[in-house]
Amino acid sequence: MSDKLLPLSHCLIAQRPNDAPIAYHDGQYYAAEQFANTVKYWVDKLEAQPFQHYALYTEDAYPFAVLLFALLHAGKQIWIPGNNRPGTAEQLAQDCRLLGDWQNGRSFDYCLEASAASKRTLSPLNPLAKQLVIFTSGSTGQAKPIAKSLNQFQLEIATLEKQWGEQLGDAAALATVSHQHIYGLLFRVLWPLSAGRCFHSQAYISPEVLVRAIQHKPAYWIASPAHLKRLDQSSPWAGIAGLEAVFSSGGALPENAAQQIFSAGKQAVIEVYGSSETGGIAWRQQEKVWTLFFGMGLTCLDEKWLLHSPYLESAPLEKGCGFQLDDQITLLDDGYFILHGRSDRIVKIEEKRLSLVELEQRLISEAWIDEAHALVIAKSRDVVAVVAVLSRQGLEQLRAQGRNRLIRQLRKTLEQWFESVVLPRKWLFVNTMPLTSQGKIEQSLLKSLLDFDNRKLPQVFNVEMASDSIRLGLRVPEDLLYFPDHFAIYPILPGVVQLAWVEHFGKLFFVINKPFSQLEVIKFTQVIKPGDQLTLVLDWKAASGKLYFNFSSELGTHSSGRMVYEDKR
Repeated sequence: MSDKLLPLSHCLIAQRPNDAPIAYHDGQYYAAEQFANTVKYWVDKLEAQPFQHYALYTEDAYPFAVLLFALLHAGKQIWIPGNNRPGTAEQLAQDCRLLGDWQNGRSFDYCLEASAASKRTLSPLNPLAKQLVIFTSGSTGQAKPIAKSLNQFQLEIATLEKQWGEQLGDAAALATVSHQHIYGLLFRVLWPLSAGRCFHSQAYISPEVLVRAIQHKPAYWIASPAHLKRLDQSSPWAGIAGLEAVFSSGGALPENAAQQIFSAGKQAVIEVYGSSETGGIAWRQQEKVWTLFFGMGLTCLDEKWLLHSPYLESAPLEKGCGFQLDDQITLLDDGYFILHGRSDRIVKIEEKRLSLVELEQRLISEAWIDEAHALVIAKSRDVVAVVAVLSRQGLEQLRAQGRNRLIRQLRKTLEQWFESVVLPRKWLFVNTMPLTSQGKIEQSLLKSLLDFDNRKLPQVFNVEMASDSIRLGLRVPEDLLYFPDHFAIYPILPGVVQLAWVEHFGKLFFVINKPFSQLEVIKFTQVIKPGDQLTLVLDWKAASGKLYFNFSSELGTHSSGRMVYEDKR
């Protein structure tokens, strides 16, 4: 590590030993001289091209660094998308020249072994020019471009180096996060380049592979909660303990995961809180409270929190000035605060930022869907769920080809715009969107239908609602806890469980505020087996306090009757 940070604007022209390792890529180290020669080669090529805007996407970080600085020195503007999906490519191609790994199945030649044929002398870059454009999801649901200058990154690098530079020393940067997002871009590429540290080009998704790649040299890990919370007893804890530091960003690390890493890996994970718009805002280690980075300030105006940051072009701590945050905060003394979650509809799935609004808009643009509502179901891995009202065409497709094939086609359409990790995994088709008395979508009902215990309840895959009647499409899970005891050789759904399901869904959809009294005209005519697909029709007669039910399938009625609710006092 250099005693002094190299400005990013000078990192190709500063006096650095020619053999100083810049990056470890594809099994070999690339030194400062090779890096500079390849950048010059690409500057010559890029300056000869008439395009001004380039969309840069690469799988590995070293080729990204080469093309990034070549584009900067060629005076181009660089757009850095979060993915290379076909829909993203098509949209960017309207304004940009695509550069890098955009064509599936075809490798791009980065010419990383370019010789010193170019006689070009590189000049310092303008640190204030906004040549970098990164993307984040805006509140409107459309990807929002954010122009950044090298100076903004340099100011943040200075803060990071002051905070952790001595701890990191000459350690190499290894990561499980992409450099196509601001956290990876800063921590994996720009900070190491400025500080004179080597970075590994490949993203190491597996901690076992990452530990092997360290090669008994000092290293630190740039990770995310999605990867860290998957560590378990079999993880390479000895190798993790040998790291100089472990960083995490992109969401809050669960407390139990942080404690496990501290206990088993002897690492107090350094969490960084920020966003694409703001850069890093605060950090914490093994604590619930966050500490603002030096120079940061928070003020509250009309119940909205405003950030005052030296990285942003905003006024000092003045009333009404600053960048509005989408988080709920409790401010403590001396630059400490507590986060309580986001207040908008931008979510993180496996640390991938997703606009639920955009997802809904993409679905509604399809001829098969009239309405769509997206929500997140909190599991060990959070999943996206979609509730959709099908159009007439959509209903025809559903009847013609079935639910599973229809969902596959919808997911294939979404793959044009979104990475697979954020695609909906749960789907519910409804005839009308359930609303509260205030006219808002009834979130609690939808979550109850989608986030169910499949050891006790059936899967609901479609709902038809009327004022006092409900028609549910159900699937009986094979692993219900009731089957082994009823009976082991020939499992069938007990009648008492069917009645419990009737009451569960009845109280979910209707206002039943009287206690259960008795059963009337109950009939069990056909058995229900694991995996059966059923239709449950519920009719609620509020005046008489009777809930009528009928379980049926293609085979006919399985059971029927009514449950009576009345207060006998």
